[in-house]
Amino acid sequence: PKEPPGSHSADSIKIKKEVANAFVKRQKRSSLYFEYYKSPMEQMHERCENYPPCDYLSDQIGFSLAYNRFFG
Repeated sequence: PKEPPGSHSADSIKIKKEVANAFVKRQKRSSLYFEYYKSPMEQMHERCENYPPCDYLSDQIGFSLAYNRFFG
């Protein structure tokens, strides 16, 4: 059976593997390291959040000032 001129079946649409890889990126195994690694700033935020006086003060005056007051 013939298809209308504007329609395409899935079999008729093909692209090269290199072209497909240009816009579809798979996650590499080595990037699993970054899922478990926390940046120093994130570690600082968690330290302040886990200390109630620092957490409260960070809501009042901002994180950096509160962190420096207690841990700086």
